[in-house]
Amino acid sequence: MGRTVTVATCALNQWAMDFDGNLERILKSIEIAKNEKARYRVGPELEICGYGCSDHYYESDTLLHSFQVLRKLLESPVSQDIICDVGMPVMHRNVRYNCRVIFLNRKILLIRPKMALANTGNYREMRWFTPWSRSRNVEEYFLPRIIQEVTLQESVPIGDAVLSTLDTCIGTEICEELWIPTSPHIEMGIDGVEIFTNSSASHHVLGKAHTRVELVNSATAKNGGIYLLANQKGCDGDRLYYDGCAMIAMNGSTIAQGVQFSLDDVEVLVATLDLEDVRSYRAEISSRNLEASKVTPYPRIKVHFALSCSDDICTPTNEPIQWKYHSLPEEISLGPACWLWDYLRRSKQGGFLLPLSGGVDSSATACIVYSMCCQVCYAVENGNQSVLDDVRKIVNDEAYIPTESQELCRRILTTCYMASENSSQETHNNAKSLAGEIGSYHININIDGAVKAIWGIFSTITGRLPQYRVDGGSVRENLALQNVQARIRMVFAYLFAQLSLWTRGMPGGLLVLGSANVDESLWGYYTKYDCSSADINPIGGISKADLKTFIQYCIENFHLMSLKGILSAPPTAELEPMKKGHIVQTDEADMGMTYAELSVYGKLRKIAKAGPYTMFCKLITVWKDFCSPREVASKVKHFFRMYSVNRHKMTTLTPSYHAANYSPDDNRFDLRPFLYNSSWSWQFRCIDEQVSKLETKDHKLEDVV
Repeated sequence: MGRTVTVATCALNQWAMDFDGNLERILKSIEIAKNEKARYRVGPELEICGYGCSDHYYESDTLLHSFQVLRKLLESPVSQDIICDVGMPVMHRNVRYNCRVIFLNRKILLIRPKMALANTGNYREMRWFTPWSRSRNVEEYFLPRIIQEVTLQESVPIGDAVLSTLDTCIGTEICEELWIPTSPHIEMGIDGVEIFTNSSASHHVLGKAHTRVELVNSATAKNGGIYLLANQKGCDGDRLYYDGCAMIAMNGSTIAQGVQFSLDDVEVLVATLDLEDVRSYRAEISSRNLEASKVTPYPRIKVHFALSCSDDICTPTNEPIQWKYHSLPEEISLGPACWLWDYLRRSKQGGFLLPLSGGVDSSATACIVYSMCCQVCYAVENGNQSVLDDVRKIVNDEAYIPTESQELCRRILTTCYMASENSSQETHNNAKSLAGEIGSYHININIDGAVKAIWGIFSTITGRLPQYRVDGGSVRENLALQNVQARIRMVFAYLFAQLSLWTRGMPGGLLVLGSANVDESLWGYYTKYDCSSADINPIGGISKADLKTFIQYCIENFHLMSLKGILSAPPTAELEPMKKGHIVQTDEADMGMTYAELSVYGKLRKIAKAGPYTMFCKLITVWKDFCSPREVASKVKHFFRMYSVNRHKMTTLTPSYHAANYSPDDNRFDLRPFLYNSSWSWQFRCIDEQVSKLETKDHKLEDVV
């Protein structure tokens, strides 16, 4: 009898509605798996149509084209003599399910619908799909005629079942099912399933890989077994970046690790494992065996096919490995850069334009583009032909071969310092130096003429001319003067993005990059429709503190020495006049809170679901060593006032790389109103009452002492 089985899992860069490209990548993954002697191949969630189809799932065309692709897969010689597990939407009795279609040699073995749907945060699967609620139950699914013509099957089983091959038993999970308390692999494992597969579309959040790996390893630690995790990779057409990380685990240990961030569209992870290792591991767990003796069995689909060979006794098997994690700054360097690359090549634009102010945020954005260039050069150097083809299309040069990151950066990144009379020489120099080090095509613009022209029109019409605060103007005048500068920069950014390449005799246009961090977006500390308004924003889900860590990483790893001065300078918008040549305006003074405090507020508001009163209650404990209850109350009330006053700005946020769970990222992912009663009268009164009680209690204690 056979002992060793060779199995394959994939990370594929699928694209929503790209049926041609998705088919090509699926076939390539199957071919690679077969060449590595694998007998089972599993791919990411909804890989045929792409995970991020959203409301396209409502369209019958999406179902039709998915079945057309499935037919191509069934007919292909590449998919013969290997069990293939692919993802697509399926309509059963007029109900739409997120399914795995498992087939072998032109026969569909099982359609397995997803039983627990992801419906929090960025995920809205309940909007398009219905969970399969009939546990351990299968029904008859009547195949479309275009599939019947190939399989010669009128119907196939659909539902919660497992596959019983000649040598083992295989069970399926789909993404979210791994994360729920009652994961199917628990009951399946007790019922004798030895190989578990999971097809995921799990997006990147800073530090999330630790949780995902621990979940997979723990899935087999208590129960034994082999676990294959497949995942989507790349930008599926939206704000999320799926980071791959395909993996294979056995008996609680990692056996094979996929790449977390990669420009390769197809990655196949293959491992050869001994089924007897699973059986012996389970044999000594008496509590598991006791549960197995009374478990309700799963329906078993008999498959006359073996994953092992009868003469495999000398086949070497894979041994456990230690998972290698990226550090936080490495994740920032790699994840948003891969997302930018996908966005650039798929949008078919000629590069990026970045308003480079000489501050931390825009400098971090420039460094991410530079990191992207480094990854592109590395991929080309290692023979990635598809990356080379994409580069040549972007730069419009069929003979071009990128060899140096700085040279590539000059071709695809234009940086622009837009000075006003309020800009300092320091930020001008910082921007110029950084542009020189990364190699970007750098231009300087003075916007004073345009700003004064606008104020001239205003003065002609109204007979009034506003003044800055330092010149005796009101808060409203001061803010209006700042906002005009900021919005003029947005106009110039888009003008140069459209025509910059044209002026250099090159075709195409540029994508405008925004550089507002997650904390500023949360507070609303930016001008609506200013230069933070852009096509995409790679740092919109990253905190100021994490960006500073990333800047330090770039100093040490990319040797960008100009970043030292940028890192040490206080963050400032430079929209108000200087005093005696020195900057007096700083971001934190304008906001009335520090960036560190903003991150705390954001996590409590979004992740902990804290309103004003709950946030106050939590922070009087967290900040008790340096803030009195009244000071905490003042800080919390100030945050909620500004949050609610500026909430309308969330509706115009630039689509951002989603790297933090507390990112507001407009009303798509943060479903709260944008018109508030900013006085929060009832909530603030509850806080004030609690402060009074605490102060009274403290006074009584002092009297006793």
